[in-house]
Amino acid sequence: MYTIKTIEWRDDKVVMLDQRLLPLEEVYVTYDDYLSVAKAIEHMVIRGAPAIGVAAAMGVALGALGLSVKTFDEFYKKIEAICERLAKTRPTAVNLFWALERMKRVMIENKNLPIPALQQCLKEEAIRMHHEDIEINRMIGRNGAILLKDGMRVLTHCNAGALATAGFGTALGVIYAAQEEEKRIHVYVDETRPWLQGARLTTWELQKHGVETTLICDNMAASLMAKKEIDCVIVGADRIAANGDVVNKIGTYSVAVLAKYHNIPFYVAAPTSTMDPKIKTGAEIPIEERNAKEVTHIKEQQIAPSHIAVKNPAFDCTPHTLIHAIISEKGIAKAPFETALKNWK
Repeated sequence: MYTIKTIEWRDDKVVMLDQRLLPLEEVYVTYDDYLSVAKAIEHMVIRGAPAIGVAAAMGVALGALGLSVKTFDEFYKKIEAICERLAKTRPTAVNLFWALERMKRVMIENKNLPIPALQQCLKEEAIRMHHEDIEINRMIGRNGAILLKDGMRVLTHCNAGALATAGFGTALGVIYAAQEEEKRIHVYVDETRPWLQGARLTTWELQKHGVETTLICDNMAASLMAKKEIDCVIVGADRIAANGDVVNKIGTYSVAVLAKYHNIPFYVAAPTSTMDPKIKTGAEIPIEERNAKEVTHIKEQQIAPSHIAVKNPAFDCTPHTLIHAIISEKGIAKAPFETALKNWK
């Protein structure tokens, strides 16, 4: 199977595939300090909740390697500041904060080590998180593949594949795992306005993996469902509340409503690190509002009148009542989600 390298630690630098240039150019960018990693996350060089978490961890490791301090107290204060900067990059995806807290925990647990050894610990932890994420995604894929039968037609929204993770993917990982079991799966891909992650990224990735793929406009989903051309929907998640409400790319809620009306199973595939037990319902999850230009322009081409008022929330919340099942590395959960998700965490 084709391997996509979304992010790597190489020679004490972080290498990312610049997703802003896909599908036309496959360009890798190298970063050697945490500030450039923070900007790469903000500017969507890398995106997708699990990938952002890994990038943040590597950013902390880069920051740690760049410190010239003598005491743990100095080291701790500097790492705190580095984590604060990285935490400001994307407010919605909980994996970002999960990764930063994990890195800080490792720092505290090893506070008695000499500074060079402590720096090495943080570097090794970031690399470990990268490898863990790939294996977790494979487990999600294996668990979810049970739900897919040979010949099924699957709709997905946004990108929840290898490009959104350290590798393999969550929602697309389920499809790849089914493919490895020699099931023929046809994927319908929503374009996913305004950033077009479906059109630019998911279709590119699925083609690389040899999956039968059809690109559709976001407003075509209902028509296909009415014609019984969609058998199920699988999406990823950026944060999952304790009750099973799911925040994912804007437009996910619309697809879930349509699936419910047409009696089509709606599945969410995500690692347990995306689940936030401190958040009771999706209404409490902060929704990132992005630049208006993403709506009024496609790249540099203006498609709307100048000075028009724009709303551009990057995510929306899908109520748990619209979700048939949540797939994680620990299994498949169905309603009542609150009990299952509590056991997973």
